[in-house]
Amino acid sequence: MKNRWYFAFFIVSGFCSLVYEVVWLRLAMAEFGVTSALVSIVLSMFMAGLGLGSWCAGALSRHLLRSRASTALRLYAVAELLIGASALLVPYELRWGHVLLLKMGSVAAWQSSIYYLVSGAWLALTIIPACTCMGTTFPLLIAAIRMRSDQNSETSFSYLYVANVLGALLGTTISAFFLIEMLGFRGTLLVTGGLNAAIATSALAVSFAPSLSRPPVGRLNENAKHKILYGLPDVDILWMLFTTGFVSMALEVIWIRQFTPYLGNMVYTFAAILGIYLVATFWGSRDYRSWVRSHRSHDNNWIWTLLAVCALFPLVAADPLLPSVSSAAGSGAPVARVILGIGPFCAIAGFLTPMLVDRWSLGDPVRAGSAYAVNVVGCILGPLVAGFLLLPWLSERWASLVLTLPLFGLAALAALRGQSDATTRQGIRLKALFLYAAAALSAFLIVAATHDYETRFPERVVRRDYTATVMATGTGFDKQLLVNGSGMTSLFPLTKVMAHLPLASLGRRPESGLVVCFGMGTTFRSMLTWGIPTTAVDLVPSVPAVFGYFHSDAAHVLASPLAHVVVDDGRRFLDGSTLQYDVVTVDPPPPPGAPGSSLLYSREFYSIVKKHLRSGGIFEAWYPVHMADPATSASVAKALQQSFPHVRAFRSIGDVGIHYMASMEPLSYNSGTVLAARMPILAAADLVEWGPAATPEEQFKQVLAGELPIEEIIGGAPKVPALEDDGPINEYYLLRTWFGYYR
Repeated sequence: MKNRWYFAFFIVSGFCSLVYEVVWLRLAMAEFGVTSALVSIVLSMFMAGLGLGSWCAGALSRHLLRSRASTALRLYAVAELLIGASALLVPYELRWGHVLLLKMGSVAAWQSSIYYLVSGAWLALTIIPACTCMGTTFPLLIAAIRMRSDQNSETSFSYLYVANVLGALLGTTISAFFLIEMLGFRGTLLVTGGLNAAIATSALAVSFAPSLSRPPVGRLNENAKHKILYGLPDVDILWMLFTTGFVSMALEVIWIRQFTPYLGNMVYTFAAILGIYLVATFWGSRDYRSWVRSHRSHDNNWIWTLLAVCALFPLVAADPLLPSVSSAAGSGAPVARVILGIGPFCAIAGFLTPMLVDRWSLGDPVRAGSAYAVNVVGCILGPLVAGFLLLPWLSERWASLVLTLPLFGLAALAALRGQSDATTRQGIRLKALFLYAAAALSAFLIVAATHDYETRFPERVVRRDYTATVMATGTGFDKQLLVNGSGMTSLFPLTKVMAHLPLASLGRRPESGLVVCFGMGTTFRSMLTWGIPTTAVDLVPSVPAVFGYFHSDAAHVLASPLAHVVVDDGRRFLDGSTLQYDVVTVDPPPPPGAPGSSLLYSREFYSIVKKHLRSGGIFEAWYPVHMADPATSASVAKALQQSFPHVRAFRSIGDVGIHYMASMEPLSYNSGTVLAARMPILAAADLVEWGPAATPEEQFKQVLAGELPIEEIIGGAPKVPALEDDGPINEYYLLRTWFGYYR
């Protein structure tokens, strides 16, 4: 009966760990920047803490095995209590790190290697201690199970692993679809910390049971002989664990790029991919628990061959030329692509991982801790290799093939050595070899027959980097910029208005300007026609690299001594800078619900912008109202209204969005004639380059005629709060959509 308590503990513990990973990553992005390097650092520190904790607790278990089960359980309770305390401490520690970097100024300048060194060191000090406590939980409970009874203790890791994966699945879905929208990030952390405290209290109470205070039962011989798996040396199990962790997590990075074009660029896309990953892993590990009761471990040597070929299934599921599969919005086909693509691989990996740890440890918490730590090391390195080495140089298809090769190597070992038992019939050996050959041929055919997403577009320029796959395609005014398959912007007059309207509204000659989010480079190009130093910032290195596809004079523009392009997170660029500008214009990546986009719509961001506007300076924010619901529109408008004393809104040319103009000084517009008169000759020509009006005066008149009262926008959802970092209602909106819920 006590083991059922342990199972329940690990469901809740797995839930909490996943929530912490999601929320801490988001809080770190707000404090240190939305960059791939930063995301990699956070996730690496999280996994490093898990591995360190598992190894340390495993080593500690050598002494615990001579004690009582109650001792291990009480240490587990302490670990859970410390994890719960981290829910309160980590947000403050992240904020302190942000303040520290700002105080260091030029010593740790934004974009510098020192910046990432210092931020990485601070993130290590912040996240690793809490995650080390998380990592101790497996060995400590395995020790408690081992000391209570030898019965079924040889598979205790897989028993807890099933519970942990189930908890992680619940943490993914409940946090993404409910908790964060209801409570915000910090409120979600408080609830999660309370759950950890509840686990600690319950574990402490259970530890006083008389049966757990007795001396250990059974034989706890640490030097017990371990059975050989597949005829391989015992230590090779560790290499298998490392490889499965490495390949699984590396492939997950690739899957996100592969399936985003079908699922859309939003928080729920990533939650769906992770949820499917965990559902399949849960069923695989659950199936192993049933299988192990009636089979010998070497009976499954063929499953490694199946794992290798299933790693390539996403290439088929994500093929844009896949017949009879519609990716239309609202259909279930995009989700079906993901399920069919990653489900089989994740299920098999979920089967093999607990099997390997069980086989290596046989219920020994010392060995279980070291085995799990090895698997975690693979999980750390996999995403780094995929994100920084493979994807910048190879397509998703070829990167998947490279990652599949180690799996085929393991499959060959299992197929050739797994049948070395003298009692094995020759027919079984031949069957395994035939299966391996068929899988290798299938892999070759899959890679040869499938296509990457960009093959949908006959004319294209593709650039890849550690952040995204960027594609420029189309001709004339039908040119498109796609980032990971999502359309960013188009060649349209409104992108010129984003520069010319605020610059002409100054009432004086501007001295400098800043464009946050480069896009096709149109706004940046237009601002330079005013003859002022202009800086453009974009997060994705490959976006400015395709500037020339959209504008034939791109090389000339970039050669100007007034032009400056920075590849980095726009918010952090501002927060770490002391420069001021006459105009700051921002065009967040669409849709308004894109992950992380709230960091460019929130009151906190607007507070940063105000510090970088010269006296009388203007902030121009483009908002694609046609892509958002009334509540998100009202929330953004409220955030602007509460941040700036003077805000005006104008419908764009074509009525596809809103130009927000905000300033600390009054904004007055007499007429299009006055605005046009303030423009340099080159700027006036640029404004009407694409029409629709023939003169700057008429162009400005069209924009001014579309003014919208802010109160009218807010009136669409008057109860909604102003958008804040802690309450990104533009990204989390299901409860509002389904039930009209407002936090």
